Amino acid sequence: MDEIEIRRFLATDRDWLVEAHGTHYARDEGFDASFGVLVAQIIDGFIDGHDAEDEAGWVAWRGDQRLGCIFCVRLGPETAKLRLFLLEPKARGLGLGRQMLATCMGFAKQRGYLGMQLWTHESHRSAGALYERNGWTLTNSVPVVSFGQPNIEQTWEITF
Repeated sequence: MDEIEIRRFLATDRDWLVEAHGTHYARDEGFDASFGVLVAQIIDGFIDGHDAEDEAGWVAWRGDQRLGCIFCVRLGPETAKLRLFLLEPKARGLGLGRQMLATCMGFAKQRGYLGMQLWTHESHRSAGALYERNGWTLTNSVPVVSFGQPNIEQTWEITF
């Protein structure tokens, strides 16, 4: 079996990233097409205008298959935002999520950010457990209807 490699995001990864998010969240969360539109807007904005010095994305590969992605973008002068963290079902349970999170957090620390923030949904319990194990704190939970579904949006934060 091929080893897993975490590579920097390239614009050629865009279509996979948008499709993978849309497919996963429609299947597992019942999200409507507005979620895929949001992901496309986020990634297109990243491609068109990210600061390559202080923002980055990564895609995990095994052979010629993409297994997941994660991004670190600037939220403010001292705070980075974790975005678009996704693992394909076949990549779960391998420690890859922990490795990708460490890559993203390590980048943020190296770039001088003092902390990070992320936004997710309560239904992502395994992701929440991963964040908590790695020092993140749940700072806000708000019931909403988004992407055609009732959700509880969560904000998680970490200070380095």
